[in-house]
Amino acid sequence: MVALVFAILVGLAALGFAALRARDVLAEDDGNDTMRGIAASIQDGAAAFLKREYTFIGVFVGVVFFVLIIFVDYDVLDKFGRSPDLPETAISYLLGAILSATAGYAGMTIAVRANVRTAASAQRGLNPALRTAFNSGTVMGMTVVGLGLIGVTLLYIIWESVIPLTGFAFGASSIALFARVGGGIFTKAADVGADLVGKVEAGIPEDDPRNPATIADNVGDNVGDVAGMGADLFESYVGSIVATIALGTLAFGSTAIGAAAVFDAGSVTDFDSDPFILPILVATIGIISAVIGTFLVRTGEEADQGQLLWALRAGVFGASGLVLLGSGIAIAVMGLDDNLFWAILVGLVAGQIIGTITEGFTSTEGFAIGPFKYNPTVELSEQAESGAGPVIIGGLSLGMLSTAVPMITIVIAIFLAQEFAGFYGIALAAVGMLAPLGVTLATDAYGPVADNAGGIAEQAGLPPEVRQRTDALDQLGNTTAATGKGFAIGSATLTSLALLATYATITQVTVFNLLDWEVMIGILLGALMPFIFSALSMGAVGRAAQAMVDEVRRQFREHPGIMDGTEQPDHTRAIAISTDGALREMIVPGLLAVTVPIFVGAVISAEALGGLLIGSIAAGSMMAIMMANAGGAWDNAKKYIEEGHSGGKGSEAHKAAVVGDTVGDPFKDTSGPSLNILLKLMSIVAVVFGPIFL
Repeated sequence: MVALVFAILVGLAALGFAALRARDVLAEDDGNDTMRGIAASIQDGAAAFLKREYTFIGVFVGVVFFVLIIFVDYDVLDKFGRSPDLPETAISYLLGAILSATAGYAGMTIAVRANVRTAASAQRGLNPALRTAFNSGTVMGMTVVGLGLIGVTLLYIIWESVIPLTGFAFGASSIALFARVGGGIFTKAADVGADLVGKVEAGIPEDDPRNPATIADNVGDNVGDVAGMGADLFESYVGSIVATIALGTLAFGSTAIGAAAVFDAGSVTDFDSDPFILPILVATIGIISAVIGTFLVRTGEEADQGQLLWALRAGVFGASGLVLLGSGIAIAVMGLDDNLFWAILVGLVAGQIIGTITEGFTSTEGFAIGPFKYNPTVELSEQAESGAGPVIIGGLSLGMLSTAVPMITIVIAIFLAQEFAGFYGIALAAVGMLAPLGVTLATDAYGPVADNAGGIAEQAGLPPEVRQRTDALDQLGNTTAATGKGFAIGSATLTSLALLATYATITQVTVFNLLDWEVMIGILLGALMPFIFSALSMGAVGRAAQAMVDEVRRQFREHPGIMDGTEQPDHTRAIAISTDGALREMIVPGLLAVTVPIFVGAVISAEALGGLLIGSIAAGSMMAIMMANAGGAWDNAKKYIEEGHSGGKGSEAHKAAVVGDTVGDPFKDTSGPSLNILLKLMSIVAVVFGPIFL
């Protein structure tokens, strides 16, 4: 119990540290009146969208809340001799949804205020701008881990049971999926519309104030890449902890403990036994390490992309080393098997390998091992000189190739982790991978702030060197965002496998026979899901983007004074188009993720549902990596050309790279990052509703 109370105190400390960093951000200069006016428009648009989005999601959460009461809390639990006085799973689900939404909203609230302050700081130099943007990212990172750890630990203390925690993870996943898909559709519809009409057709710079879609694009960076990402990583964080706690029942060396053990920790042993407490303790150590890691991020005024990248790596690597050290000490003090330490090490190392490979494929620094150098992003920018076709082909090829090392790394991690501690070790590796999330998420969340800062600098007419500094940070942000997605996808794969093992334990389906037609059907349907899901989300971006393109063209056509400055563009109409498109289009993909597992389990069998999870993990994890890395490379190839290479801005190569970037936008910011949520949401739905299908 002491460890659990300590975890809650550390979670509260994380929230306190986030509040301090938020105060530091708000204390920065917010620029002149023009900059403040632009920032206010972004704030209003983001708040309006989030209000409408959360209203819709609230209805969905309410429906699921009552479904859980009827079919899980007062039906399934009775089958296993646990009749709670309160609807534990439903209450936990509601709390998970609320905290996930809160984490996203808190991060976005600071981000839309940090953007203008980052632009103002960039007037003083690169390092002040980096610190301001990174501090805002730290608010997001610490809020996510603080709320996540407090929520899991508090519910575990209250219920003294594991199954309500799956409800908590289910709630977090529900918000994450809708927030990622809805926010991703909004931001990419605005971004594609602004690029295709503004850059390619009208020949005006990115973020030009004359472009009607500019403010909508800036709003989208916040609702998709900040609020959506915050909910996404909150779900990843709590999902890994919950999966490991659930598999703590298997840590006693028996694979036949049965469903009752997972539903009630007390049926195996006291609820503060080591296998249940260890993942919470590792996450606690991770928060402390992440706080220390944030102080290691700083850079010089003349830093290039490589030096900026190492500035952020210093924080991540430092925090990861502290997690490893702290976990080793905790395992030794608790007298646990040393193999658990090695499982955590496997997760940390795997995460760093995935992150480093992702950086190599998406940054303009590439790979350099002795005399061997490989720079796929720069090669992609050179392909743009031959037109849009080679750029698209090259980006797809790059994305597909980039799956090799991460997937082999995950395979090796799975093999080693299970050798050390079975499926419990696999889940623990995922916890280790995400333990320093407070700082890794900060390096990710700062990117949209830097992007917004560049837009504000352009619209406010600040000196060129200001935009150069924000562009340098933005380009790095594309790389760190891809790295963050790599962490999320890697942990999603490990966590989904752990949840699969939990599902097998709860349903007592110990073997999934590949020659069984039911399992085979499930595998094929599971492999199909990432493609259908991506098709729906990509198509949604395309339709919303077309509406945005038509609107921007209409305003340019009907109001020619926009181009010479005698008329003002209607930003409000553009924001409304993105909002309506996002809210309308996010419904079907979100519902599919919840209903398909229930349908397969109810109509076919529990074995088929297990096959569904296997197929979705195999296909979805590779597809997610491909999309994230191809999209990041396309974006940075465009920015590399804009720096003056291959003809620079306005050249034919630049126009071709913009086309590639418009394809990559929904890849990396809508469909790709949503897939890791899809995997875990389907798995957690199977765990929660699985006993119904027995």
